[in-house]
Amino acid sequence: MLTLHKGTGVRVSSKEDCPLDPGHALLVNGDRLAEVGPYDELYERYGARARVREWAGELTPGRYEPDAGAWLEAAYHPDPREAAELGDEPLTGAALAALEMTDTRWGASARRGLQRLMACGTTAMSGHFSRGTVRIAVERSRIRVLSAPRERALLPSGAADFAVRTEDGGCLATVLGGRIVHRR
Repeated sequence: MLTLHKGTGVRVSSKEDCPLDPGHALLVNGDRLAEVGPYDELYERYGARARVREWAGELTPGRYEPDAGAWLEAAYHPDPREAAELGDEPLTGAALAALEMTDTRWGASARRGLQRLMACGTTAMSGHFSRGTVRIAVERSRIRVLSAPRERALLPSGAADFAVRTEDGGCLATVLGGRIVHRR
């Protein structure tokens, strides 16, 4: 399925000096970026066949979090139903040690931690996972696990992994493999 994502423009690279291309858009075909270019041209060629998503922000490569793997395995991310007892911030140290952590609880915690990452526009991370349930949660999330940092770019035939960012850097949406996994 074709999806045409239109925002205030596109930043094709994660480099700090990469300019915004106003009026540009992303055409996604399944889990890949099909084209990056002027919205008017893409709409003229594909608009009749594509679902159009309009965003009030710029389309950028997602964030890379080098310490995310360690963070997911070293903190408990409370369930909202536990907020009255545990709060809603990740627990570490003595607070974590006081909990009875089972594999099931670690897996659920990792899923909530991944949701936090995706809410910040994260599409790639690094990590070595000693807990199987955490590794499985990461694999199912579709966040890319990289062995080393690398520049992220929005290029035709590349993975349709990107974020939609507001002017102040907030994240409106995160797309992994062409699927919206977070929307504010």
